[in-house]
Amino acid sequence: MTIDSRIAALDWDRVAAQLHERGWATTGPLLIKAECESLMGSYGEDSIFRSTVVMARHGFGRGEYRYFAYPLPPLVRELRESLYERLLPVANSWRASLGGEAFPSTYAEFLERCHAGGQTRPTPLLLRYGPGDYNCLHQDLYGEWVFPLQAAFLLSDPVEFEGGEFVLTEQRPRMQSRVQVVPLQAGEAVIFAVNHRPVRGTRGTYRVAMRHGVSELHSGSRHTLGIILHDAA
Repeated sequence: MTIDSRIAALDWDRVAAQLHERGWATTGPLLIKAECESLMGSYGEDSIFRSTVVMARHGFGRGEYRYFAYPLPPLVRELRESLYERLLPVANSWRASLGGEAFPSTYAEFLERCHAGGQTRPTPLLLRYGPGDYNCLHQDLYGEWVFPLQAAFLLSDPVEFEGGEFVLTEQRPRMQSRVQVVPLQAGEAVIFAVNHRPVRGTRGTYRVAMRHGVSELHSGSRHTLGIILHDAA
């Protein structure tokens, strides 16, 4: 099955309901083993990346990640396009609740607007963790144009590492932060809020700020594919 057909086959009513309810949802295994292995194996191919970030140098945590360059690998490009199409209804619902005009109906037009606004650098990335590595809580914003949802695919088999849990936090007004740990299988994605999501309360709708990160890896190695739909300035 193609990437688009696999994504189309997901229960998007369930995904949308979970995104509205808690700000994140999992897909179940979506990438096959060969695709996961191919992506992990490509980490050393300098020609397909535009930059490498060593997290400890910037206070982001420990570990390393690499941003893909344009043109994106076909698999990464297809994931971006298919996820945008399927997540657009939720994104526009959140946009309407929080204020702002609807996002473009096609991903090509959305990217054109990003690029017209000076956000021209691709943001999909591969992350690599070894023992002792972790990723501090953060948000992937990159500029004024922000699509409110993104996805992270676990590429490594969970039996091959310990620790390294995907972590989400949410901060509601006048409340302490809530932490959620998301277990993932190899090839599975978690789709989650980039920044704010709307929550309906007794006094109307308010913004909940969300952040994500990865806990310390105790042993083994862990690779992740991040699919961010807006580009960077």
